[in-house]
Amino acid sequence: ATLLLSRCLLKMVKENIVVPEEILSFCCNGLQGSTSPLCAREPEEREEVPGAMASPSPARNPTEVQMSQLVLPCHTNHRGELSTGQLLKWIDTAACLSAERHAGCPCVTASMDDIYFEHTISVGQVVNIKAKVNRAFNSSMEVGIQVSYEDLCSGKHCSICKAYATFVAQGPSGCKVKLKPLTPQTEEEKIEHSIAAERRRMRLVNKDTLKDLLTRSPHETELETRDGSVAVPAEKTRVESVELVLPPHANHQGNTFGGQIMAWMENVATIAASRLCHAHPTLRAIEMFHFRGPSQVGDRLVLKAIVNNAFKNSMEVGVCAEAYGQEMSVSRRHINSAFMTFVVLDQEGRPRTLPMVAPEPGDGERRYREASARKKIRLDRKYVVSCKQTEVPLSVPWDQSNKVYLSYNNVSALKMLVAKANWTLAREKEKVRMYTLEEDKFLSFRIEMTVRITAGQAFSLLSDLRRRHEWDSHYASAELVQQVDDDDMIYHVVSQKLSRENKPQDFVILASRRKPCSKGDPYVVAFRSVTLPTHPASASFTRGETICSGFCIWPESEETSKVAYYNQATPGYLNYVTTNVAGLSSNFCATFEACEKFLLKNKEDLIMRLQDL
Repeated sequence: ATLLLSRCLLKMVKENIVVPEEILSFCCNGLQGSTSPLCAREPEEREEVPGAMASPSPARNPTEVQMSQLVLPCHTNHRGELSTGQLLKWIDTAACLSAERHAGCPCVTASMDDIYFEHTISVGQVVNIKAKVNRAFNSSMEVGIQVSYEDLCSGKHCSICKAYATFVAQGPSGCKVKLKPLTPQTEEEKIEHSIAAERRRMRLVNKDTLKDLLTRSPHETELETRDGSVAVPAEKTRVESVELVLPPHANHQGNTFGGQIMAWMENVATIAASRLCHAHPTLRAIEMFHFRGPSQVGDRLVLKAIVNNAFKNSMEVGVCAEAYGQEMSVSRRHINSAFMTFVVLDQEGRPRTLPMVAPEPGDGERRYREASARKKIRLDRKYVVSCKQTEVPLSVPWDQSNKVYLSYNNVSALKMLVAKANWTLAREKEKVRMYTLEEDKFLSFRIEMTVRITAGQAFSLLSDLRRRHEWDSHYASAELVQQVDDDDMIYHVVSQKLSRENKPQDFVILASRRKPCSKGDPYVVAFRSVTLPTHPASASFTRGETICSGFCIWPESEETSKVAYYNQATPGYLNYVTTNVAGLSSNFCATFEACEKFLLKNKEDLIMRLQDL
């Protein structure tokens, strides 16, 4: 306060303005001048506005960490842009601090999901990072990270990337620590908390997805040339470098920061990419990866990189990190492997055409094929998982390479709908309550009731679409087309309702089931339309589509459960809805009452079958 008043005093003197004696006396006496009239009036002024600071502010997530870093020349590359390795270090640090806030003990990075870098950041701009724990499982937790940049001169803000990291809490002796559950408060937190279980499931099957695709894809490694150039031997892009882990590179437990390892890996990957294109590449994406083990202060980290495959406008670089101690006789420990996608931009910022890569026989050809498979999986994952719901077509082609991501999208879309907070009660008839939600171009419905049946029994009965015609008059039949796995099935459904062409409608529907991940989670049965080459649209039917629908079932007691059905209407359905609101709500309630009778009727039969098993 003294400094601010002194600056005002100096400005007034320079402009020949008469300085009041009260201000002059206060500046001379400093903050200890309690006899100053200005200081004497301060308590009186505060009493006049006792509620000035009493306005409630939105509750902040206790695990939220915010970091702002000014980009200096020492943080940048030759183009004056922030080094991606430096950004990765900041991201890992912020995420680790958030994880440790929740765990109350040291945490280590276990994995990082795909990261797509949308823009570069220049010197003088500010990087803003916000990290908070989305969900805590047993000993691991998911941390969501949002990165943006701010231009201090223009005031412009722009998103850079969004990432999800998994951290593991460790006790004093390195053992895992059981985490306390996290209770989400806001609608956004509830959505992230619910979908975190689906992302965890997707991480666990990531390797299996690649193996499954490789067994089905032909082993083609034919070389091509572009722009009249010959293929570059992959061996010419190989890079090997060693780093000594020093105390500044490690946390308080002596373990190397995951972000530091990622920064070193990004450095050697950039060199490998440069050797292929003889230019300065730009990192666009980092594939989902896992840390296989820790490294400590004093370790030597050997980092190896090579270009696995070069496509028309992008290339994949594989990087491996191994650690060893002072004694060379001890075998190296595999710390991490990652796959990074680079592009080379021309002066207009457009990707340049890249030369082809000639893989080495054996392992080189294997890496070449795997890079092609990873590209397809990466595009499927980005297309299905990362896009907003309005950007994904209703019926996405289903195949073995994207089955995991379509299942994820199916369940997460329903969970996002469940977590919405602005539902309005439209009708209540006895035990059945109907709610509506108007949002953007969609109108959604929720019908719920309490039934004297266990949640597990209701889940088993409602997840089989082949029995839906027993209680839903809109269904004529449902044929199981493909049993994808224990939790995902594809059905061909024929509806009783006739279309405008006076033909029955049919649907190809992916049904995804999920049991509760932890206490408080519901049983979930999600439905969405997909397309199958074995079941194209037929002239006998009018092909219909459903964007998001399904059941959520919550246990309320040992014998009762709350059953809720959700349906998000497509834009083409809205005209019918707006002109038939009363009839539609009556129809929904009648159908749900029939559903209750179906559940109660088949409960005893289900119990007997389970006892026989």
